Amino acid sequence: MTISIDSSLLLSNRTQTRSSGSNLGKDEFLKILMTQLQNQDPLNPMEDKEFISQMANFSSLEQMTNMNSLLEKFVNSQTKTDSILKYSEMIGKSVEWSDADSEGVEVGIVKAIKQKNNEIILELENGKEISSNLVVKISKPEE
Repeated sequence: MTISIDSSLLLSNRTQTRSSGSNLGKDEFLKILMTQLQNQDPLNPMEDKEFISQMANFSSLEQMTNMNSLLEKFVNSQTKTDSILKYSEMIGKSVEWSDADSEGVEVGIVKAIKQKNNEIILELENGKEISSNLVVKISKPEE
């Protein structure tokens, strides 16, 4: 009796996909650790020191991942609040700006700063509002 094996079932014919990059993520590390524990020789189990070392590595990896996400959130929150504070120094200053609607350069004195749709808007004493991106010069107002 002969048994034939379907060649599509051979492991050598399967394509392996791997995420780009050379670093293992915490999910991959946990899968490797679980596979290692499931396939260890019951008569010669992993030594306690080695197991503790691997668990410590996993714990460190998880903490670094958590710290990275918290740091990203902190940086994003600081960027939003820093920009309006940075532009507050322009209050009382004379600004020159130019946009596509006006010919030449216009001048005005900044009365207030506000943030609208992640953009800094300068409110001038004459009631006009301009984007901070249009400013070409900042100076002390002439008295």
